Amino acid sequence: MLVSLKWLRDYVDVDVPPAELVERLTMAGLEVDSLNETEPAFRGVRVARIVSLSPHPHADHLSLCEVTTGESTYPVVCGAGNIRVADTVPLAPVGATLPGDLVIRSSRIRGEVSEGMLCSEEELGIGADASGIMILPSDLPLGAELGAVLNLRDAVLDIGVTPNRADCLSIIGVAREWAAIAGKKLRYPATDVVENDEDIQRITSVSILDSDLCPRYTARIIKNARIGPSPLWIRQRLAAVGLRPINNIVDVTNFVMMELGQPLHAFDFRFLEEGRIVVRRSRAGERFTSLDGKERILRDGTLMICDGVKPVAVGGVMGGLNSEIQPDTEAILLESAYFNPSSIRKTSRELAMGTDAAFRFERGIDPEGVIRALNRAARLIAEVSGGTVCKGVIDQYPRKIETAKRIPLRIQRVNDILGIAIPAEEIVRILENLEMTVDPAGEGRIEVTPPTCRVDISREIDLIEEVIRLYGYDRVPATLPGVSVIAGISDGKRSVEGRLREIMTGAGYTEVINYSFISPNAADQLGLEETDERRSHVRIRNPLTEEQAVLRTTMTYSLLLNAKRNADSGRFDLKIFELGKTFIRRGEGELPLERNRMSCLITGLRYEDRWHSRNLRSDFYDLKGCIENVLNVLRIPMLSFRTGTDEAILHPGKSCGVFSGEERIGFLGEIHPDLLIRLDLTGPILVGELDLDFLAAHFTTKAPFRSIPRFPSSSRDVAFLVRREVEAQVVLGLAEDSHEELLEKVQIFDVYEGTSLPAGMKSLGVRFSYRCADRTLTDDEVNEAHARIVQKIVDATGGSIR
Repeated sequence: MLVSLKWLRDYVDVDVPPAELVERLTMAGLEVDSLNETEPAFRGVRVARIVSLSPHPHADHLSLCEVTTGESTYPVVCGAGNIRVADTVPLAPVGATLPGDLVIRSSRIRGEVSEGMLCSEEELGIGADASGIMILPSDLPLGAELGAVLNLRDAVLDIGVTPNRADCLSIIGVAREWAAIAGKKLRYPATDVVENDEDIQRITSVSILDSDLCPRYTARIIKNARIGPSPLWIRQRLAAVGLRPINNIVDVTNFVMMELGQPLHAFDFRFLEEGRIVVRRSRAGERFTSLDGKERILRDGTLMICDGVKPVAVGGVMGGLNSEIQPDTEAILLESAYFNPSSIRKTSRELAMGTDAAFRFERGIDPEGVIRALNRAARLIAEVSGGTVCKGVIDQYPRKIETAKRIPLRIQRVNDILGIAIPAEEIVRILENLEMTVDPAGEGRIEVTPPTCRVDISREIDLIEEVIRLYGYDRVPATLPGVSVIAGISDGKRSVEGRLREIMTGAGYTEVINYSFISPNAADQLGLEETDERRSHVRIRNPLTEEQAVLRTTMTYSLLLNAKRNADSGRFDLKIFELGKTFIRRGEGELPLERNRMSCLITGLRYEDRWHSRNLRSDFYDLKGCIENVLNVLRIPMLSFRTGTDEAILHPGKSCGVFSGEERIGFLGEIHPDLLIRLDLTGPILVGELDLDFLAAHFTTKAPFRSIPRFPSSSRDVAFLVRREVEAQVVLGLAEDSHEELLEKVQIFDVYEGTSLPAGMKSLGVRFSYRCADRTLTDDEVNEAHARIVQKIVDATGGSIR
């Protein structure tokens, strides 16, 4: 919000330097982002009067002028045709400087001496009018410095108005703030209107068909207007706040919008078919061309201002090309309305029309300031155009807007919240300076009614904020808060995540962080079954791109995309992992099911390409060993790896599920070749996922302790001939479940499948270790226990001993 200090002074006395004004506004909550002090772009230009005027003897389009500054008279050759004897004009005498560092010098033009230059607005840099010499008011003192008498020096404040302070999106709003801060009196602009005898009710009418989007619509009619440029003072003020002057009618609507914060619109009345206004929702497919010249196809439900036949404006956003003010416009319908803020915001975003009007309407304007702005604009239009205002106002107000009610405020509560003691009289003074009505309520209470322009105030705490920002944040003494130190609460999930990062980075993996958003086509690319819950995506309402339109249901897809991006850039050796969430859509109205997961991926060479290492590629056992190490470090109980996983993304013969007891806690394996083809990747690529919630719930930091054995162990090796589908884990499980006290350890040391074995059979080499804590075992003790275990395995598997 740009605020001209010169314009601000029209409504309130500002008797402090601009820098102090900036500081005090900022400390009161209106943060000033920048201050730009401006000077006239010319120097040495004086107020002068034309004494005589005669044709140039040697040029048809030039005139010889004599102009006086009261002290001296200057001969000037001029080519403008709009000047007359006794006109007051700006004179740039010899030595004066114009914009662009143009220095005026004495010269001869077609043989005649010229000791200066009469200037247009454009040549002075104070306007766009280059059609002729600028004619000044006749009461300006001759010889005076033009920049001083026109008060062209200014300071422009750029205020960062927060979304809740819509009342400060106007010069009056900022003036009201300064009046409250500095204890000054606010001067509102005149809004009384001189009307003719023609009743507006006989000329036009307004019908509101959708009062939920437009609760209030008011209008006036101005006739016999003459379109032309606005007075210099209006154009200067508009230019100071970044608005381009257009013509006197449009400039007034913009001027009042910036002055009072109420957007308005002026229609050429002759283009309103049936001479009336209808406020309604658009119909789907309806076409409309706005003032910016763009044709838009409207959706169903956009608020439109229409005449009796067609749309003429997008309500609260922008007018239409079919009813704009023309150079020959005479009759004007002036609109001032209140629109539903959320509706305007939605329309502005959908149509990509971020106008100054929409910016104000979507934040909420003063519903009771509509008529005041209408009258102010009608008065100014009549002044600057010579038109007359028809009698009466159309004020359609079918849905009363609820304004702020009386809010109870406890004086003690104010001081408790702020931590200081502000006298009740001071609190009342501050609130009344902000134009709030304050009534006593007894027992240390008051009741406060905010002005209708303060749409942001509805609670007691809002009033307390108003008190402290006007009282002064800098007057609150700095104190250190009391802090109690308590022991931290252990968080299992964070502990596991930290431990996982240590283990995985120690194993040479790099952590990656991906967006939780993926493509809706991910499930099809992964080849998931139709019944797979991972097809139940949570769709994003406003995705950044279609490739990020749903929340991920598996983290593996994200890692595969990482692998593809690395492969596209020429890096094929990769070891990465990620900790994050997956999301499964549930029933209507229910929150999605969130799961914490750890996922990892390896591909390419097992070791870096060095002279002393062979080119060994990563395989299933590299990943299995890493995951097994993770789970063992976290001390996850009853760990096992079982084949036969139903993961569609994995190779059926090179994958397995990860189990703790009978609960499946993850999977790992090689990516299915079909999936590699769909993603245009080269394998093998191995991935794994673990249920991080399960790990957090079952890990323990307690390490069991056993003293170093004092007595030797004894081992026995057995080669079991079993069916090929019998998993090694089954054999190990049978041994561990035998409850033989002397059995210390059992492990697979060899797996063999070859032509020397019967078809469909394989050989498992198993090593059994036995030990006793208090003595050395004899062979008979070892053999007896060993025989029982071996027999149990043979009976359970149907195998034999080679």
